[in-house]
Amino acid sequence: MLIRLVMPAVLLAVCVVVHALAMTVMLRRLSRIPRPKVLHFWHAVSILILVAASMLSAHLSEIASWASVLTWWKIFPDFRTSFYFSAVTYTTVGYGDLVLPDQWRIFAAAEALTGILMCGWSTGVLFAVVSRMYFAPSPEITGAEGIGRR
Repeated sequence: MLIRLVMPAVLLAVCVVVHALAMTVMLRRLSRIPRPKVLHFWHAVSILILVAASMLSAHLSEIASWASVLTWWKIFPDFRTSFYFSAVTYTTVGYGDLVLPDQWRIFAAAEALTGILMCGWSTGVLFAVVSRMYFAPSPEITGAEGIGRR
């Protein structure tokens, strides 16, 4: 029983580390992009694609970590099924076509809560990037060199 309570906490910590690394790397890459005097549509779109791809890769890695544990414990027959279950649970879609055995259901609830937290974190970062792109003072006034810098 203890492992069913401890493992979700460990996986939450793994997700936080993965997310922090992904967001840090992405924001550092953004900070190296010179800020144009006028932000053109395609430049903004390319930045937002980079941000979305970084976030998606972080979320998919986090889903894979939950799925790996489900596969390791042989709760589902293969990684593919475990990944599908984890993706549906992490995103809180919850189709219900796959369910965990009764004694493991708290695991699914913990994964859903983790997914909510990580998606909320990504939303906050995306909001900050968009705000900085469109509403920050121009570089010649602040001396800022990149989109991610203050």
